[in-house]
Amino acid sequence: MEIKVKIQRLAFLRTHDSWGPFILRTLMAIVIFPHGAQKLFGMYGGYGFTGTMEYFSSTVGMPYSLGLVVILLETFGVLLLLFGLATRVLALCFTVLGIGIMFTSHLDNGFFMNWYGNQAGEGIEYFLLWIAITCSLTFMGAGKYSLDHWLHDRWLRKRENYWIPPGKV
Repeated sequence: MEIKVKIQRLAFLRTHDSWGPFILRTLMAIVIFPHGAQKLFGMYGGYGFTGTMEYFSSTVGMPYSLGLVVILLETFGVLLLLFGLATRVLALCFTVLGIGIMFTSHLDNGFFMNWYGNQAGEGIEYFLLWIAITCSLTFMGAGKYSLDHWLHDRWLRKRENYWIPPGKV
């Protein structure tokens, strides 16, 4: 019975062996990493760490620690997501982040993205897709070619010899 409890501890690594989550996490990483690189390194026309933290604290009113978490999540968390490590946990964090961004910065701009520059800012449609992708990853796991899948299978294979069926205890 003890082994069954230990297996449940690694349930967050369990995943489907399918292409869907692999495609979702790969595209999510491709789309989100440049935003993190803008915020941390100043790449792609971004303001870098200092400029972003100044914007977060003075304009948005975000605490320094929360701004730091956002920058690190969008830069390094998305790389972990790309490799499929701790996918369910990271996807849940990205879901919360997407909801937070949507409600604090984009809800007042309506639904549509600002394709023609005639709105005050971007709408929420992008973040609805973001939330749909990250919710899917939270429920499905990382899918094919992920470290979660590899670690979960490796851990289970190591412990197969120690499994005691429930009726034999």
